[in-house]
Amino acid sequence: METFTPQLLKGKIAFIAGGSSGINLGIAHGLAAAGARISIISRRIEKVDAAVAELRAAGGEAMGLAVDVRDYPGVEAALRATHEAWGPIDVIVSGAAGNFLAPAIGMSANAFKTVIDIDLLGTFNVLRASYEFLRRPGASVISITAGQAVNPSLFQSHACAAKAGINMLTKCLALEWGPAGVRVNAIAPGPIKDTEGMARLTPTPESEAALKSVIPLGDYGEKRDIADLALFLCTDSAKYITGAILDCDGGSSLSRIGPARAPEAPAAATGSR
Repeated sequence: METFTPQLLKGKIAFIAGGSSGINLGIAHGLAAAGARISIISRRIEKVDAAVAELRAAGGEAMGLAVDVRDYPGVEAALRATHEAWGPIDVIVSGAAGNFLAPAIGMSANAFKTVIDIDLLGTFNVLRASYEFLRRPGASVISITAGQAVNPSLFQSHACAAKAGINMLTKCLALEWGPAGVRVNAIAPGPIKDTEGMARLTPTPESEAALKSVIPLGDYGEKRDIADLALFLCTDSAKYITGAILDCDGGSSLSRIGPARAPEAPAAATGSR
């Protein structure tokens, strides 16, 4: 059986969309520590540059470009640049996302569309554009989804719809790309500490304690937990896994997280964040 060693992914190429921060940067560090070369894209060049510098300082080999996942030609160009620099891409991680709290009647159609475009269309763009640059057979494609894909959540109609689409896209592409030797899976993280999302969801010690009280394992996860699962999906230990939506959430999807009845709705949202 394989063990996770620093050289487990030596010689492999990983392309990570949304890789300049949060869970996705954590995945980048995990794959880099296992020996993979890392190419990241994100919207803001200063964040991309900082993430690349951080990965290199940790001993990884990394490059990055400022690209919005809603821009298909831009995504395709970044994938092509990665391929030209290093060769066939072994790992794709599509994790760019946007979100905010708003009741459906309090958000504009444009606000709803923005989340759909970043999360769902962005995931399609990354996965679709990657195909010609993948190592076939052998590539592992991973999307980052969320529990909202299957668990309806207050003030999250946009995110729930987008993540549900990502789950079904994962399964459809697993069917279509399996004969080429490409595995397509998704990871649904639960509450992860030291992330922007959890800082917004539980901004006080009291709200944090309340959320932890309904998580079966009693605590938030760490970015390393998601990175380790992504690493597993990139190895031969997962060679017979495709079309799977894998929860890494401490069991939180088994519990009802949030109020049983709607609290006072947040102020109407007119923008994308």
